[in-house]
Amino acid sequence: MSAPHAAGWTRRRFLGGLTVVGTAELLGFLPRPVAAEPPPETTRIRMVYPGISVCPVPQFVAEELLKLEGFTDVQYVQVGPGLDFTKLVTGDVDFAMRFVGSALIQTDGGGPVLLLAGVHVGCYELFASDRIRSLHDLKGKKVAVPSLQDSRHLFVASAASYVGLDSRQDIDWVTQPTAESMQLFTEGRIDAFLGFPPEPQELRAKQIGHVLVNTAVDRPWS
Repeated sequence: MSAPHAAGWTRRRFLGGLTVVGTAELLGFLPRPVAAEPPPETTRIRMVYPGISVCPVPQFVAEELLKLEGFTDVQYVQVGPGLDFTKLVTGDVDFAMRFVGSALIQTDGGGPVLLLAGVHVGCYELFASDRIRSLHDLKGKKVAVPSLQDSRHLFVASAASYVGLDSRQDIDWVTQPTAESMQLFTEGRIDAFLGFPPEPQELRAKQIGHVLVNTAVDRPWS
């Protein structure tokens, strides 16, 4: 939609248009996309079961939409931690959603996987101690991550590289499970912690540290 056209749309006109479209659909005046297009070549689609978290909610919402597109067998396949890419390569699943850094590294290694679209919901928040006021201040500091090459590690490493740090030499990575890492940060034994909901909310409620990077609002991460 062009800018002049978009500017002429008030909320009332927009909602009115939705009402007209909805009524026409109800009365059968609008052709359904499935009827207008040929059926998919396969009627089965398998997605990695995303577990209980906020980010992959669109995959669950997509189930009914996929059925409207002609996929009669929509499956969610449970896999072990970090094995979603492996299952894609072996053909055990058709779709998976994961952190882009992890996907880029693995596809660069020769994995026959196609990246179709980006999804960003601003999950990550980098918390730091009071003596760290910028990403540059991470030099020589301790940052906890579950493991090297984990999505949290890759995000902080890329953010550090963005401001000119060598993440391999300038940061003291502490590899600990997330719960332990958060406890270390709470006790002041590490300098920075990358939180994923509900961890940022818990840290704010306890007034521990401060947010150095919020991927929902801070550019270029937003």
